[in-house]
Amino acid sequence: MSTDQTMSTTALTSKVTLADIESAAKLLDGVIVKTPVDHSRALGRLTGSSVYLKCENLQRAGSFKVRGAYVRMARLSDEEKACGVVAASAGNHAQGVALAASKLGIKARIYMPLGVALPKLAATKDHGAEVVLHGENVDEALAEAQRYAEESGAIFIHPFDNPDVIAGQGTIGLEILEQLPEVDTIVMGVGGGGLLSGVATAVKARAKQMGRDIKVIGVQAENAAAYPPSLAADAVVPLDRVSTIADGIAVGKPGALPFKIIRELVDEVVTVSEDGLAQALIFLLERSKMVVEPAGASGVAALLENKLKEIGIESKNTVVVLSGGNIDPMLMLKVIQRGLSAASRFLTVKIMLHDRAGELATISRIIAEADANVTGVDHTRIGGSLSMGDVSITIDMETKGEEHSEEVLNALRSAGYQPITVN
Repeated sequence: MSTDQTMSTTALTSKVTLADIESAAKLLDGVIVKTPVDHSRALGRLTGSSVYLKCENLQRAGSFKVRGAYVRMARLSDEEKACGVVAASAGNHAQGVALAASKLGIKARIYMPLGVALPKLAATKDHGAEVVLHGENVDEALAEAQRYAEESGAIFIHPFDNPDVIAGQGTIGLEILEQLPEVDTIVMGVGGGGLLSGVATAVKARAKQMGRDIKVIGVQAENAAAYPPSLAADAVVPLDRVSTIADGIAVGKPGALPFKIIRELVDEVVTVSEDGLAQALIFLLERSKMVVEPAGASGVAALLENKLKEIGIESKNTVVVLSGGNIDPMLMLKVIQRGLSAASRFLTVKIMLHDRAGELATISRIIAEADANVTGVDHTRIGGSLSMGDVSITIDMETKGEEHSEEVLNALRSAGYQPITVN
C-alpha cells in the first residue's frame, strides 16, 4: 500500500473532499447523536497506551450507517425524493436508510433476505420503511432491490460505494479530532469501505493542516478479507467465499470509490481471527459494559491480537470505532460461548466410559472439586464408535482460564478418565 502522504489529499480523493465532509456534518447537525469517546483503562493496561472508544453503537438506529444514508438522501432533488428510495440489507444499512427516510419524509422500500434476524426486521419496520423479504442472502436481496429501482424509478441507496455516503461516514473522523485532538491512531472495521474511506479522508486532510501524522488502520475478519489481496494487486479482487460471525463487515468485494481512497490514504488493513472477534465482544461486555456486534468489535480484536505492534505502530493515543451494536440475541449467545472457549473459560470435553451406575456422579464430583461449573451434559449410548456397554458423555463447563482448564483435565486424567477437548 502506498504510504506517501506528499501528494495533495484533495487530488487523491477528488470525489470526496474535506469540504464535502464538513458540509455533511452541517446536514447531520440535530439529526444524529454526537457519540461519546470513552477512555478504556482496561485496554490501556493491555496495550501499554491510552485507548479510547468512539461509541457509534450508541448512535441512532444502532450504528454509524444513518450518517451516510441521511446525507445521501438529503442531497437528492425534490423530484428524486418524490420517487422514493430503495435499499437492500440484512441489518445496519436497512435501519439507517429507514430512519433517514422517516426524518426526510421519503418513502423507503428495504429488501431483506428471508432469514434476516427478527429484531433487525422489526427495527427496520418500526422506522416506517416498507420491508420486502426476498432471497436467501443479501446478494439476492440486493439484485432484487436494483431491479426494483430500474423498474420503478426509486433511487437506490448504496451502502458504501457513493461519495455522499462516504462523506456522511467521514463525519465520525471530524468528531474524533474534536473530542480527542491528541489522537495519533484510529482503528475501525472495514467491509465495503465506506466508513474507513470517509474517516481517512477527513482525518488525513485535517492532520495535514495541523502538520501532524495520524495513522488510520482498517480491520477485516480473516475469513472475509477482500482488501489485503486487492491492495496487493492494486485492483479490486472479489472473494470466492465469505464466512464470518462479523456480518456487518462480511463483504466479498471492495467498493470502487472506497478502494481508491483507502489505497491512497489508509496506512494499513489488518485481519483478525473469528476467536479474536468473539473475545473482543466479551471484553467489551465485561470491561466496558458495551453491547457491540462482532463487526463493531473488530478494532478491539485488533488490539487484543497485538496487530498494531505487528505492523510497527507505536501509538500513544488510540481511538477504536465501535461501529455498531445491532446484534441478534441468538448470535450473541453463540459468540459469547465461542469467546469464552477461545479464552479457555468455557471447556467442553468428551469422555468414553463404561455404562454403569455412579460413573456420571463420580465425574461430576471431580469437576466440582476442581472448582469448575458444569453447564450442560449430553449422554448417548448410540454411535458408530461405541461398543455394547459403553457410553459417550459430553460435558460443558465454565472455568477460570487456560491454567484452570488444564487443572480440571488433569484431575479427570488422574482419576483414570481420558477426556478429549471439543472445540
